[in-house]
Amino acid sequence: MLHFRPSFSRSSWLFISLLGVFAPLTTAAGVSLDISSADSIKSAASRIAFDLVTFYTGNNTGDTPGNLPDPYYWWEAGAFFGALVNYWSYTGDSVYNDITKQAMIHQAGTKGDFMPENQTYTEGNDDQCFWALSAMIAAERNFPAPAAPTPGWLAMVQAVFNEQAHRWDTSACGGGLRWQIYTWNSGYLYRNSIANGCFFDIASRLARYTGNDTYAKWATKAWDWTHVIGLIGNDYEVFDGVTDVDNCTSHDHNRWSYNAGVWLHGASVMYNYTAEHGSSVSSTWRERTDALLKAADHFFPKDNIMFEHNCEASGKCNVDQLSFKAYLSRWLAEVTQYAPYTYDAIMSEKLRPTAVAAVAQCQGGDTGTFCGHKWSVGEYDGTTGVGQQMGVLEVLQGLLAADVGGALTSTTGGESEGNSAAGTGDDETKAELPTMHIDNGDRVGAAILTSLFVSFVAWAVYGMVS
Repeated sequence: MLHFRPSFSRSSWLFISLLGVFAPLTTAAGVSLDISSADSIKSAASRIAFDLVTFYTGNNTGDTPGNLPDPYYWWEAGAFFGALVNYWSYTGDSVYNDITKQAMIHQAGTKGDFMPENQTYTEGNDDQCFWALSAMIAAERNFPAPAAPTPGWLAMVQAVFNEQAHRWDTSACGGGLRWQIYTWNSGYLYRNSIANGCFFDIASRLARYTGNDTYAKWATKAWDWTHVIGLIGNDYEVFDGVTDVDNCTSHDHNRWSYNAGVWLHGASVMYNYTAEHGSSVSSTWRERTDALLKAADHFFPKDNIMFEHNCEASGKCNVDQLSFKAYLSRWLAEVTQYAPYTYDAIMSEKLRPTAVAAVAQCQGGDTGTFCGHKWSVGEYDGTTGVGQQMGVLEVLQGLLAADVGGALTSTTGGESEGNSAAGTGDDETKAELPTMHIDNGDRVGAAILTSLFVSFVAWAVYGMVS
């Protein structure tokens, strides 16, 4: 079965031990790492996870479960809890399971679709999707299930998929998901790679988990639209987005690590799913996986250490961007499970060198173990934050990918309760937004805001290039 541990994992760990001559032990103000030792990796991950959770306040009296404090946005909180599900899965340490389960159930909202009342007015498709991705991890790893009548993790993901499939918009650009769900939010006319990539990834994973080919057809539809519209380039570089203003004919050519990661991950899942079912298109998905993995070299420009080109060198990554490397790290590790033939290349040429460099950044905060962002500079960059901490945790625990089982399915031990009809009722916005009346003025306003947004992005890119 393609989702099981690579058959060469024992020899790979022997290979790791031989790397000791190059980096036998990394010690950074209390964080030690021997990449030839699974126990050492788990110990380092435990320290880094502990520091990560100190940023969370949602379990404090009077706070909201699942929310991170300012300046962190809601979507990053969703990713935060996905990292903690991964931490439990990779290390076996369940110490954070209770707060993770509480947070995800609370933020799933009354309908289990990750559109809670405290977020709905400003929520984007990618925001909703990042929480769904964490629920998908929970389903694939048999994370402790919610108690009835709360929907299961799988049902939550299916609700998000169904709602987003309903939002697939052919009014311009031939299709695609918009960045924002509602017309009054700036960016409504922007169709970006992360929103469509998350939808693609969810569709591919639901196809694999349930065996329902309808999800696979949607994944293929999302891929085809994104490729035709030019967000996936000729060399499989993934660009940021397009806008309705010019019918999606011009592109924001910024390349961010998480955009590259989510499309690579989804392609590897589709390869796994189609190969498992003997489909003739599995070779096509393998070719796409390989091409996207090659294009991801862009984010490893020196010494095979991950680097966020658009903002890292200048030190001007914003709060969101500081977390992007966490997702590429997470998804690269999982690609080795969906496409086991990639294992040696990803580990030796990307994740192991990056992990050693990343842990060397963990010298900050009161404990001297909080992590920075500039992994390739060779010395602590003086920053701390959720994105920095989560990035190091994900790249570090990903080194254990060969030692844990791959993502489960409904036929290989996955126990999560699903509901294929979740999210298919009446328009999900009507009951949640009873006082919001949308008229032509609102739509025009949204168009103006989006035009200003696109102009600002172009100006900013010009400034960075200059």
